[in-house]
Amino acid sequence: MANEALATYVQDHLAGSVVAVELLEYLAAEQAGTADEPLLITLRRDIVADRQELEAFMAHLGIGVSGPRQATAWLIEKLSELKLRLDDPGPGALRRLEALDAIALGIAGKQALWQALAAAAEEAPKLGRLDYARLVRRAADQHAVVETLRLQAAKEALGTHD
Repeated sequence: MANEALATYVQDHLAGSVVAVELLEYLAAEQAGTADEPLLITLRRDIVADRQELEAFMAHLGIGVSGPRQATAWLIEKLSELKLRLDDPGPGALRRLEALDAIALGIAGKQALWQALAAAAEEAPKLGRLDYARLVRRAADQHAVVETLRLQAAKEALGTHD
């Protein structure tokens, strides 16, 4: 069994992926029929693949998935969705901007996870199973896609003044 700090760290990141996947599903449905929909669907698929890779890594280390953390993450996403709807009742740019802000932060956190595990692997060879350079690059690519969408939403939501 891995140490408690490692278990907590990866379980928290796994829970965070629940929020990102749910928000992306919500955004893709909201953007159905637009040019953004395929980007959001692809991004969601890639984040699900990253989550599966993290789950397999955790299983290899003997770290289980925390049911309470997963349930809490799901609840946080549902509360976030409610907050977004209250901020912008229509399918507006502010709602999209705030959702993309959260997703961008989550992807940055995932990139930090891979970097932290790569650094720790220098001291703990059992952590060296993953291709951290590839995972860091993939997170950077995902962040670039989200950032493009986020900045467009910012222009639409914040760039118009009476």
